[in-house]
Amino acid sequence: MTTTPRGWMRLALLALMTCVLPALPAAAADPCPLLRAQQSAPDAATRIAAVACEEHQAWHRPFIDPQGRLAGSVVREAEAALLANGQPAWQRVGDYWRGSGLLRQVLQRPGAVECAQPPAQHSAAACRSFIIDTPWSAAFVSWVMRRAALPGFGASASHVDYVRAAYRDPEGSAYRIADPRAAKPAPGDLLCYVRVADRSYGFGGLATLLGGEGGGLGMHCDVVVSAGERLARLVGGNVLDGVTMRLLPLTAGGHFQDLPMRTDGDPACTPDAPEACNANRQDWGALLQLRPQAELARLAPPPPLQEPASSPAAPQCCVHCVVGAGVPRCPAGTPAPVR
Repeated sequence: MTTTPRGWMRLALLALMTCVLPALPAAAADPCPLLRAQQSAPDAATRIAAVACEEHQAWHRPFIDPQGRLAGSVVREAEAALLANGQPAWQRVGDYWRGSGLLRQVLQRPGAVECAQPPAQHSAAACRSFIIDTPWSAAFVSWVMRRAALPGFGASASHVDYVRAAYRDPEGSAYRIADPRAAKPAPGDLLCYVRVADRSYGFGGLATLLGGEGGGLGMHCDVVVSAGERLARLVGGNVLDGVTMRLLPLTAGGHFQDLPMRTDGDPACTPDAPEACNANRQDWGALLQLRPQAELARLAPPPPLQEPASSPAAPQCCVHCVVGAGVPRCPAGTPAPVR
């Protein structure tokens, strides 16, 4: 094949451009597949990130991309479909409640008492309804912190409780509160937003509320598992019905880049306004920054993780049985089991 003079010029120009133009940066790889093995690391930040990563891997790695779009969702909290560890999804959520020690805070909810029993003894239908109907994102965070043996963290079924602790008692808490638009995230931190549909707080409004008399406030927090190469990765529970990773861009200096903030009067996410459909656009109110390891060592140690109880060797039975629970009926005259 003969190359014309014009063809040679094109080849020379292409070679010149290849030499002069910088190579495009490759997308940073997900650190969780390697990080998950470091749950016994000496520093708390790595342990926290490793535990959160392990759970994200178990849920088949769903994520929200930097544009706020959900991808990779395989299994949901209400399903009996198996996680990567072979456990039904809804039963894993029950482990978060039991392991964090938080079921006692929500025993008034239907089905919570049943979930407190070992899996071989409780009513599957009642416990499963509790899992579906009860927000569990704070239970997930509390379970992560307890499994990571983080001192100075008060487990709670409400995110606002440990956000308030960081605000009011920074010396006794594992975290210090900061404005997420001004502070740099790091592994082990918590990024939190307010879940109030008709009002936006931001950092200033949230700080004013935390300095008041107290009370409840709907919030959600994600665990920062990595923050580098211009991208932060965060893992949260009960995010779109699973343990989901959130991707948020960072500036060259390590701050959140144009953190999408929800404001009063934002249009609703509908087919008529698809530009409003961004799962990363939230009322971001606080970045809880993990204290240095030396300071954490001076705080009160955490209580031990409550591992799921093993099934007893003797067969269990029920008196007031639930169809499909998988528990045999007790013989006539057997007293009801004590709970």
